[in-house]
Amino acid sequence: MQNFSATPREMVASLWRHRSLISASAKREVLGRYRGSALGLLWSFFNPLFMLAVYTFVFSVIFQARWGTDGSGSKTEFALLLFAGLIMFNLFAECINRAPGLILGNVNYVKKVVFPLEILPFVGLLSALYHALISLLVWLIAYVVFFGVPHATMLYLPLVLVPFALFVMGLSWALASLGVFLRDVSQFIGVVTVSMMFLSPIFYPASALPEAYRYLLYLNPLTPVIEMTRGLLFWGKLPEWLDLSFYWLATGAIAWLGFAWFQKTRKGFADVL
Repeated sequence: MQNFSATPREMVASLWRHRSLISASAKREVLGRYRGSALGLLWSFFNPLFMLAVYTFVFSVIFQARWGTDGSGSKTEFALLLFAGLIMFNLFAECINRAPGLILGNVNYVKKVVFPLEILPFVGLLSALYHALISLLVWLIAYVVFFGVPHATMLYLPLVLVPFALFVMGLSWALASLGVFLRDVSQFIGVVTVSMMFLSPIFYPASALPEAYRYLLYLNPLTPVIEMTRGLLFWGKLPEWLDLSFYWLATGAIAWLGFAWFQKTRKGFADVL
């Protein structure tokens, strides 16, 4: 029986070795989503634009929501702060919700073809990143229209986005493997992601929670990335470098553990499928 390396070096080397296949697969996945539609890829721009308008209307007009005590209280400010958090959450949710079905949806790759199964979560991540970047472009256009020149701190966003991608990859590898052996995982993950949306500081600032309970919010792994992203994009605030360094180390470890679990269990995929 073939043994698959689970070292951190192999985790990076495999993605680099199959970069052409990953690129072609990600491109096919993005184009396939809009194949047959009249507007094609333009939907990837109109969808976040429409959602930004809807969230602005619902939360700032109907619910009269305002962003804590730090903001100016304007509707556009609330909408942009909310949308910045949603960009990161949607990236997370798109990958995690699909992860349990990645192997189940590609049975032929397991049984009939010698295929690097470990790249499937990364292909999904690239597709989700494409939509996240389009949403970010919509966010920046809205910011320029209503507030002017964006903060220079937005250039530091990759320092937050890269470790977040590592975190998502680690979970995706683990869930892709678990989804083969436990078919209920996909149903459970759907409930978890919806719960995490409301238990993350997306629709409200972290300061909205009483201080005695605020630490519970920071147990949510999405909280740091949402807060740092919002700080860089809207407030012009750099993250605490010590916190960011710890975040890099933690997400790197999660990515490797997820990859190692996937590599150790993949030899059993064919037997189950």
